Amino acid sequence: MPEGPEIWRVARRLNEVLAGRVATAVEFGLDALKGAEPKLAGATIQGVRGRGKALLIDFDNGLHLYSHNQLYGRWMVIEVGEQPAPTRRRLRVAIHVSTCDALLYSASDIAVLDDAGVATHPFLSRLGPDLLAPETTEMLVSSRLRDPRFRRRRLGGLLMDQGFVAGIGNYLRCEILFVCGLHPLTTPQSLDDDDCSRLAATMLALPRQSAETGGVTNDLARYARLRDAGLSFEQARFHVFRRDGDACYRCGMAIVKARAGGQPCYLCPACQRREA
Repeated sequence: MPEGPEIWRVARRLNEVLAGRVATAVEFGLDALKGAEPKLAGATIQGVRGRGKALLIDFDNGLHLYSHNQLYGRWMVIEVGEQPAPTRRRLRVAIHVSTCDALLYSASDIAVLDDAGVATHPFLSRLGPDLLAPETTEMLVSSRLRDPRFRRRRLGGLLMDQGFVAGIGNYLRCEILFVCGLHPLTTPQSLDDDDCSRLAATMLALPRQSAETGGVTNDLARYARLRDAGLSFEQARFHVFRRDGDACYRCGMAIVKARAGGQPCYLCPACQRREA
């Protein structure tokens, strides 16, 4: 499933081509949304923004197009008159403006909402602070880690709880914990102030680095060396994620794959020792 950085990049791309333009037509591939087509046609698109793993397209008539890519959703932008590439995916949304078409394939979690609907939406309304939002600060994240609702929970599950903070999925969870030298079973209440601050800072830094680099969470100088040595993007982009059996870049011990929070979790057993 796309995580916050991937949705942020999609939102930025869509915002570049849609913001300030009139939607000449909006078409839905889901029967339940067909009635919303005339409400959006002729409205000006004010902007596109990510919200955790979801995306909102804001119109000047007070309506918002919500979508969540889930596992298979994918946005595509094509020029007017261009034919989309052949695909077996199902077209769910088509937004037409004078210069391009924005097409959403395969996603099924889509809604047209007014302001009240955004505020009460069952997914959006429960989200914690978005780690990609510029207003989310290290102090705010630290306060969440110390919050009684969260401080006794294991980090391996907590970091992926979108009600705690929004935007972290499995690869970011694994990478953040490795950078901070923390085992997935560690709880926030066991951290001293320095460790808590470092974790909060990393929770902000890595998603933002990933968003800016197209998905690289590894040390950027190391990533460049690995790519120069012939490794693929996928082989070079991570510290530990999907590197089970490979040597840790810090200590040389083999990365292992465990289970945490219901999903595979990759870690270095030497650099991320379990609490006694």
